[in-house]
Amino acid sequence: MARPPDPPGEDADASLRRDGGDRGFSLAERAAASLASRLYASPLHRLRLRGRFPLKLLGVPVDPVPGDAGLAERIMAGRLVHAGHTVMIRDLDFRSVAAPLVWQHWAQGWGWLRHLAILPDRKAAIAAAEHLGGLWLAAYGEYDPLAWRADLVGQRLLMVLGHAPVILGSGNHVFRSAVLAALATWARHLDRAAPRLPDGLGQAQAWCGQFAAGTLIPGGEVRAARALAGLEALLPRLVLPDGGIASRAPGDALALAELLLFTASASETIGNRAPLVFADTLARLVPALRGLSLGDGRIGSWHGSAVIAADALDRLARKAATGTELRRSGRWSGYHRLSAGRSIVIIDAGPPPPARLSGQGHAGTLAFEMSDGPERLISNCGGAVGLPVQLAPALATGLATTAAHSTLVVADTNSTRIRADGTLAAGVGEVTLAYRSTGAGQLIDAAHDGYARRFGLLVRRRLFLAADGNELAGEEVIAAAPVRLLHRRSERPFDVRFHLAAGVSATPTADGMGALLKTPAGRIWAFKASGEGCRLTIEPSLWVDEAGTVHRTQQLVVSGQTAKAAAELAWSLRRAGKQG
Repeated sequence: MARPPDPPGEDADASLRRDGGDRGFSLAERAAASLASRLYASPLHRLRLRGRFPLKLLGVPVDPVPGDAGLAERIMAGRLVHAGHTVMIRDLDFRSVAAPLVWQHWAQGWGWLRHLAILPDRKAAIAAAEHLGGLWLAAYGEYDPLAWRADLVGQRLLMVLGHAPVILGSGNHVFRSAVLAALATWARHLDRAAPRLPDGLGQAQAWCGQFAAGTLIPGGEVRAARALAGLEALLPRLVLPDGGIASRAPGDALALAELLLFTASASETIGNRAPLVFADTLARLVPALRGLSLGDGRIGSWHGSAVIAADALDRLARKAATGTELRRSGRWSGYHRLSAGRSIVIIDAGPPPPARLSGQGHAGTLAFEMSDGPERLISNCGGAVGLPVQLAPALATGLATTAAHSTLVVADTNSTRIRADGTLAAGVGEVTLAYRSTGAGQLIDAAHDGYARRFGLLVRRRLFLAADGNELAGEEVIAAAPVRLLHRRSERPFDVRFHLAAGVSATPTADGMGALLKTPAGRIWAFKASGEGCRLTIEPSLWVDEAGTVHRTQQLVVSGQTAKAAAELAWSLRRAGKQG
C-alpha cells in the first residue's frame, strides 16, 4: 500500500495558533454588558429615544434570501413555525411565549416577514403582518433585554425595511405610523448599543441594520456614516485575509454574505453605489465559502454549522460578483481543498475558533470529508446550528465531539475539551501545516497538539491525493510531545474514524484490514489500512443532513495502541473499476 510521498517543492507552510488565554468573555465584560442593559432600561435612555419619526422611507432594500412558501401557509393557518417549534398565533404573547431561544431570536427579529412577503395574496399577507407586528409593538414599546438586544434590533430593522410593502401596506394609518416611529426608535437605540457589542456576527447585524436605517430613513446621513465606520473596522476582524470567517463556521460565513448583500442594496435602491467595504468583503468571503463545497454542491458540517445546501451557494453565485469563484487554501482560516479528477477532499487544518467568537465549535481538528463526483464518500456526522428542526440535546452535543469526525481520537477523548454550554475549552492550541503540489499529486502534512498537555502526545496526519484523483493515501502518526509540554505519558489506545456518507455501504475484505465501499451509484472504492497491532472494524454511524434528517450510516474504525508514546498507521482509498 502506497504511503504519502514527499514531493519536492514548497507551496505553502503555515502555523495557526489559538489564543491560549481565550476563555470567552471576562467578568469585566459581562459586568459592563449588565450595566449597559440597566442603563437602557432607565428613564434617561427612554428620553434619548424620543424624536421625530419619518413619514416615509426612501427605498426598499432587496432581501437576498427567499421566504418559504410552506412556512408562509402555516402562518396564514395560524401557526408560527421555526426550527421545528410551533407557536399558535391565537395564543401568542411575545413576552411569555414558551419557546426555544432559537425560535425567540427569529420571532424577535421579525423573520416571519420574509415568509409573508412571498404570498401571492398580498392583502392576506399585509393583514397577517399587521396582526403580528401589532402584537409585538404592544408587548415591547419599551426596552426589554431580549427584544431590544442590538443584534436582533439590527435584524428587525432590515426585515421591516426590506419588506416595507407588506408591513407598511395596510390602510391603517395608526399602525403605519407606529411602525415608522418604531424604526426611528430602534435606530436611536442602536446609536448607543451597537458600539458596545463584542466582535462577531451579532455586531455586524447591528451595524448593518443601522446603516440601512441611516440610508433609507430621511435625515440619517450621520447615522449611516457612523455605521459604515463601524463595519469598516469590524469586517477585517471577522473575515480573514484568505476570506475565511473568524468563527470558522461556514454557516456564519453564509449568514454574513447574505447580510452584506441585503445591506448593500439599501444604497443601490436609492441610486447610489454601495460603499466598497461590502464588495471587497464579499470578494474574499464568497470564494472561500464556495471552496468548502464538495462534489454534490453542499458544504459539510464544520464547527457547529449544519450542512449548507447547494441552492444557498447558487444564490450567492447569482448575486455576488465573485459568486462562481472558489478558493482552495486557507492560510489564515485553516481549511484546505484538494481536488483532482472526480475527487474533492476538504480538511480542517486549523485550531478551534476563539471562544468569544463561537459558542458552538467542534473538536474535529484534522478531520476531512471527501466526494467522488456528485457523491459523498467520507463525511463528518453533522452540525446542529442552522437546521430547520431541533435535534435532541444529546445528539447535538455528540456531533461536536472528536469521535463524530473523520479524524484520529486518542483514548476516546476530545482533542479540545467541550464545556457543558457547548463552548470549547483547552485543547488544540497550534496546528502546523505544509502543502506541496507536483505533477504526481497534492500533499497536505498537518499536526496538532490537542493531546500534548493531557497525554504527552502529538498527532500528525498526511494526506496525498494522486493527480488523477483515483487514490487518496493517508498516514496517521502519534509521537511524544516535547518534555516542556509533558503532563503524563503512558500507552494510550487510539482510533482513526472514517464516517461513510449516507448510502455508502462497506463490506470487509478477507484479511480483516480492508473494506470495499460502494456508493449509491455503484462506484467502488477499496480501503486498506496497515499498522502494527492495528485492527479494522465496521461500526454504525449517522449523518445529519441540511433538513435535520438523521441518516443511519456506517464508519470504518482503525484501532490501535501506542508503544513508547508513538504509533504509525498508513491507509489508502483507491477507486476500483473503470471510470466513466
